[in-house]
Amino acid sequence: MRAELDAADEVVLSPGRRAWTVGVMCTAVGLVIAMVTIVNAALPALAADTGATQAGQTWIVDVYTLVLAALVLPAGALGDRYGRRGVLVVGLLVFAAGCAAPVFLGTPAWIVGARAVTGLGAAMIMPATLSIITASFPPERRGRAIGIWAAVAGVGGLGGLVLAGVLLQHFSWHSVFLGPAVLAVVLVAASLTVPTSRDRRPHAFDVAGAVLSALAIGAVVFGILRVADLGWGSGIVLGSLAGGLVLGALFVGYELRRASPLLDVRLFGNAAFAAGSVSVTVQFTAAFGMFYALAQYLQLVQGYSALKSGLALWPVAVSLFPLSLASAPLVRRFGLRAVTCAGLAVVVAGMVLIGQLDAGSGYPALAIAVCVLGAGIGVTAPAATSAILDNAPPSQYGVASAVNDATREVGAALGIALVGSVLSAGYTDSVRSATALLAPPAREAAEGSLAGALAVAAGPAGEHLAASAREAFAHGMGISMLALAAVVVAGIAAVAVLVRR
Repeated sequence: MRAELDAADEVVLSPGRRAWTVGVMCTAVGLVIAMVTIVNAALPALAADTGATQAGQTWIVDVYTLVLAALVLPAGALGDRYGRRGVLVVGLLVFAAGCAAPVFLGTPAWIVGARAVTGLGAAMIMPATLSIITASFPPERRGRAIGIWAAVAGVGGLGGLVLAGVLLQHFSWHSVFLGPAVLAVVLVAASLTVPTSRDRRPHAFDVAGAVLSALAIGAVVFGILRVADLGWGSGIVLGSLAGGLVLGALFVGYELRRASPLLDVRLFGNAAFAAGSVSVTVQFTAAFGMFYALAQYLQLVQGYSALKSGLALWPVAVSLFPLSLASAPLVRRFGLRAVTCAGLAVVVAGMVLIGQLDAGSGYPALAIAVCVLGAGIGVTAPAATSAILDNAPPSQYGVASAVNDATREVGAALGIALVGSVLSAGYTDSVRSATALLAPPAREAAEGSLAGALAVAAGPAGEHLAASAREAFAHGMGISMLALAAVVVAGIAAVAVLVRR
C-alpha cells in the first residue's frame, strides 16, 4: 500500500507497519554509519594488495565522510521536495554501486572515487531515514522510534567493526565492500514497502543555497580531517576552516533574504532546536574520538585482534539501548534542559574513566567506562534529535534531519582530529625518555606512533621500549579524553544558556 502523506496530514499506519518502517530505516542508517569503520578495519589488507600510499589510504577513509557531510543538507531538501522514499531508494542504489565498484577494479584512485560515490548515496539515505520515521508517527508517539534510530546510529560503527572482523577472517578485503552492496540492494526492495511523504506545496529548489551549504560544510570538514596529517597550525587547515566559516556566513545571509530558503536558518533561533544541534555535535565529538583512541588501545596496547576489539566495546550498547528508549519519557518528565545537561555530564564521567585506563588495566575497567559513556549518549542522543525534529515544520523534516546528520558528521570529524592530535603529542612527549639512545631512523619511527615503536622493539631495542611505548600511548590517550571532556563541558554550558526552561 502506498502512503503519500501531506505534510499536514496525520499519519494513519498500523502498529505492525510502523514497526516495519522503523526496522528498515534503522538498518539503512546503521549501514551508512558502519561503512566508516568497515573500511578502517580492512585498510591494512587493502593497502598491501593495491599498493595504496599512506596519503591514498587517508583519502579512502576520509572522502566518504567529506562527501556525506557536504551533501546531506541538499539531499534532505530534495527529499522534502520530491518525496523522501524516492530519494532513499535512489540513495541506496547509488550506495550499492559505490560499494560494489572496488570489487571490479582495485586501484587506489578507483577506490577513492568509489568511496566518494558511496558518500553521495549515504548523504541521500541518512536524512530520508529519520524524516520517514518522523512523518510516520504522531508527535506524542514518535519519541520511542527516534530513540531506537538514535541508538542504532550510535552503535553502527561498532557493528561495522564486528562485521568487518568476521568477513576478513574468512574472505579477502573485497568482501567488506561486496557485503554492504548486497545489503543495500536488499534494502531497496524493503524500502519500497514503507510510507513516503513530502511537502505538498514545494517551492523552487534553492540551487545557490545548496552549493553554498555544500562548500561551507565541505571546507570545514576537510580542514578538520587534515588536522591528523598536517596539525592545527597548517595553512591548509586554517585556510579551509576560515573559508568554511566565511562561506557559512554567506550562506546564512543569502538564506535570510530568500522567501523559500534551502534551510530556514531562523530555526536556530528556537532554543530547543539550537540546543539539540549543540548536543548532537558534542556527543559525537566524544563518541568518535573515544572509539578512535580505544580501537588503537585495544589492538596495540592490549593485543586484541580487530574482531575482538570490536566485540570488547559492545558493553556501550548495554546502557545505550535501554536509556535511548527511556529518553523521551525523561524529557517529558524533567524537561530538555535537565535531561540534556545531566546526560552530557554522564558522558564527561565516561571520558574521565576511559582516560584513567593504562597499559595494565583489566577489561572490567574498560567495560564499566564505556557503559557509563553509553548511558550518557543513550539519554541525550534521542532527546537532541527529537528537539531538532519536533521544532521544524513537517514540510522541512528532511532538511531538519539533515541538520541532525550534518552536526553528527562535523562532531565525529572533530572528535577524531582532536584525539589524534592531542594523543600524538602526549605520546611523543612521554616516550622520548625511552628512545633517546636509539639510532635516528629508529627513534623517529618509535616517536612517531605506537605501531612504529612496537616494530622497532621487535629488534634489539627489546621489551623495555615496547612497555614504555604502551604506557606513553595510555598517557596520551588520557590527555585526549580530558580534552574531549572539556568540549562536552562547553556543550553543557551552551545548552544551559540556550534552554532556560
